[in-house]
Amino acid sequence: MVLESDREKAVELKQTPLHTIHKEMGAKMVPFGGWDMPVQYTGIIQEHLATRSAAGLFDVSHMGEIFVTGDETDVLSFLESVTCNTISGMKVGQVQYNAVVNESGGLVDDITVYKFSESKYMICSNASNYPAVTKHLETYKKGNVTVVDDSKNWHQIALQGPKADEIFSKYLGKDLSSILYYHFEEMNWKGETIIVSRTGYTGEDGFEIYTSNTLGVTLWKELLEIGKEFGLVPVGLGARDTLRLEAKYPLYGHELNAEWTPVESGINFIVKEKPSPYLGYTRIIADKKNGPKRKVVGIRLMEPGVLRENFQIFSSDGKEIGKSTSGTHSPSRKESLGLAILDTEFAKNQVEVFVEIRGQKKLAKVETGAFIQGSVRNNR
Repeated sequence: MVLESDREKAVELKQTPLHTIHKEMGAKMVPFGGWDMPVQYTGIIQEHLATRSAAGLFDVSHMGEIFVTGDETDVLSFLESVTCNTISGMKVGQVQYNAVVNESGGLVDDITVYKFSESKYMICSNASNYPAVTKHLETYKKGNVTVVDDSKNWHQIALQGPKADEIFSKYLGKDLSSILYYHFEEMNWKGETIIVSRTGYTGEDGFEIYTSNTLGVTLWKELLEIGKEFGLVPVGLGARDTLRLEAKYPLYGHELNAEWTPVESGINFIVKEKPSPYLGYTRIIADKKNGPKRKVVGIRLMEPGVLRENFQIFSSDGKEIGKSTSGTHSPSRKESLGLAILDTEFAKNQVEVFVEIRGQKKLAKVETGAFIQGSVRNNR
């Protein structure tokens, strides 16, 4: 997760508004995507299991918030032309998992799209990618459309876990059951309008909460205090990674990149045919209809060892058939698992493959089903 370029440029790392608080709490800080971020507070396994059993609080204010506004016809036409999922079916208050695609059919980034009105949308983009996404959108916008990267003015924290709803409902003093999965509401809190969405990156129920930077810091402190009795703990990037892997959520730079189509990357469920082609349409739809030559699937080791990224994978007859893209020791399943891009003929459930780890080929099996059954299923 730590980028080599970040180690070399540590003095240039950006800091979230919670940076000082993280250090005061004893967090171990690491470079990630150009930011100095907490990787753990008390320990990755403890933080992971607390999120699965109770709740975890994550600083994700390094993420980007890009607003697209303008004439409703022009805005819709523009967004449809640069993303592979269908925007036109979205309702006000809905959040959609989508991807901004490039000319060759690869990904600029995977995103979530928030629809406020027919003429106003917000794109939440990954920390290291939102400048590139903004530039890409500016390049292709047409008509009466405005693209504004407003990331510096927004703070984002994620409250995740089976007790997240109970904690946040108590904090706000209101019932949050009206916010359905992958939907959001704007609400008044402490003198400002905040955005509360029932979304996350863990496979558990929970919320992503957008506020001003000042209110975000207050929210962090107060949620940790009120959540103590429920088992709420702060969680760093280490457990965020193990949680997302158990939920089989992809990460840009690992399962997603500028070269692979969304079908190859394992997120083909967001690829839709549209009346007007989007960027990279021919290649992406060909992959969708005919099947790609390779695709990302889950794998788990059947022998002792720990799966990491960029391990070569072989068939039973010794043919190289792919590589791992992410890997970890699963705190929930107590075994090593991850994601890998494999030749399609081997990307089938329970197919036996071999992962080369330190010169030894270890038996593994492809697992196309869910790794875990969290409080929210992987059904976005």
